[in-house]
Amino acid sequence: MLELWPAFILGLIGSLHCAGMCGPLALALPATGNTRLSFGAGRAAYNVGRVATYGLLGALFGLIGMSFALAGFQRWASISAGLAILIGLLASSRYAVNTPMSKGVARLRSSLGRLLHRRTLGSIFLLGVLNGFLPCGLVYVACAGAIAMGGFISGVEYMLVFGLGTVPMMLSIGLFGRLIQLGIRLKFQRLIPYCLLMLGTLLILRGMSLGIPYVSPVLTGQGVHCPACH
Repeated sequence: MLELWPAFILGLIGSLHCAGMCGPLALALPATGNTRLSFGAGRAAYNVGRVATYGLLGALFGLIGMSFALAGFQRWASISAGLAILIGLLASSRYAVNTPMSKGVARLRSSLGRLLHRRTLGSIFLLGVLNGFLPCGLVYVACAGAIAMGGFISGVEYMLVFGLGTVPMMLSIGLFGRLIQLGIRLKFQRLIPYCLLMLGTLLILRGMSLGIPYVSPVLTGQGVHCPACH
């Protein structure tokens, strides 16, 4: 479990970035009833949807990482992911990946707009699910970490823990509005590049297989099992 704490920290600190990018959507969520309980349930459903999408992405990228592990490339996959994060950090002054608008993203945003007019728990849950698929540099970084974990289950766990790290900030925005003032949020956002630096360094150390427990364990192709190979 100690291998998952960087994912939680990335989600927790990175959620300050999410507050600026996805905060308006969280603020625009429709109420699902006239009571505080129903209002809170809707905000919780939205975040459950987001975290569920992250878990699905973890399954996908965990399978990719498992294929690398089975082929004996897990070490190089981890090192490559770490280098990619560090290079991206050095190349960008905004510490985020700007993805051009595509037809797929346009359809997602159109679906988000339609769902915002509905007032059911199911529609708000779907809003969270779709929101999880919107382009986000920090999610890409977390997916790189899921690949480096080298397994299906571990990839899912990594992304779920990352998602849980984003919940306190996003749930607070949904429940209480702009709980943290812009100036304070910008100060905390300065921690994001340090968090990315830490994660990139840990992935490289993991790939180096130095025999350091939890930080750089010995990585081999042995012990990696494919659930479909029985």
